[in-house]
Amino acid sequence: MVAISVDAPEVNRRHCQKLGFTYSFLSDPKAEATRRYGLLHQGGGPNGADIARPAEFLIDSKGTIRWVNLTGSVTVRARPEQVLKVFDDLKLASAAGP
Repeated sequence: MVAISVDAPEVNRRHCQKLGFTYSFLSDPKAEATRRYGLLHQGGGPNGADIARPAEFLIDSKGTIRWVNLTGSVTVRARPEQVLKVFDDLKLASAAGP
C-alpha cells in the first residue's frame, strides 16, 4: 500500500507519525501524479491551496487499474471491508480465467 499526497515530505512525515501510519507516504508537491489521475481539486484547500481529492486505487502488478473509489467528500473513504471484498472478487475473477 502506498499513499500519495501533494504535501511536502516533512508534512507527510509528521502526519504519518501523528496518525501512526506505517505504509509508504509519497509526496507529489507539483501535483504531477495527482493531475495525471484527475484528482486535483484546485483551490479546495485551506487559503485556496490546491489539494488532492481523496481516492483509492487498486492497481495490479502490470499497472492496470482494477478498482477506483472516488467520493464527493474529503471525509468519505473506502472502508477496509469494502477494499478487502474487492480484493477477494478480483482474486476469484482471476482464478476463473478469461
